Amino acid sequence: MTFSIVACDPRTGSWGVGVASKYLAAGSMVPAAQADVGALATQAYTNASFRPLGLSALRNGRSADETLDSLLSGDSGRAARQIGIVDGRGGSALWTGSDCSPYAGGTRGDGYAVLGNLLTGQEVIAAMADTWTGGDPERPLAHRLREVLQAGETAGGDRRGRQSAAILVARRGSDYILGSDIEIDLRVDDHDFPLTELGRLLDLRYEAPP
Repeated sequence: MTFSIVACDPRTGSWGVGVASKYLAAGSMVPAAQADVGALATQAYTNASFRPLGLSALRNGRSADETLDSLLSGDSGRAARQIGIVDGRGGSALWTGSDCSPYAGGTRGDGYAVLGNLLTGQEVIAAMADTWTGGDPERPLAHRLREVLQAGETAGGDRRGRQSAAILVARRGSDYILGSDIEIDLRVDDHDFPLTELGRLLDLRYEAPP
């Protein structure tokens, strides 16, 4: 019921997730990230426990593939799950269960994974991946994540429509929130044009830091 990107920018020590969906408050359920550790998105019939369990496995040195295997091995509902992971070394892993609502699929590469379900078609995934791989690596990760989401929506997005969107970025050395590595945690929970609103909030965040 969602499309998302999980990616990292080792240049700035940033790991993050961008997500959009025709579902209320997708940002409260899908993304997890920790700088130099990794990031993940859990969606479709979301298993929220994958977020803390996945980050814990990544902190303990497991690769993206090993983390994915550990999450799925104990989950009897894995056929209905969709997961994307990028580890602290930029390795990526992807899972789309056979029971995910079509169109469901994804692609991955060095430092990123793109995934979605209940999409208008494979062209959504292709547009997102092309936007990531063809993007400006000097741009802040949060802006690049939003650009990827916008490309997915323009290509068709969630076949039910729009409702929510979010960006979560953790960066090495971030002092935005005391005691945390979270640099960006912006959510649009219910909006007619959530990606437009998310872009407005993102601009405000960069223009007016605390």
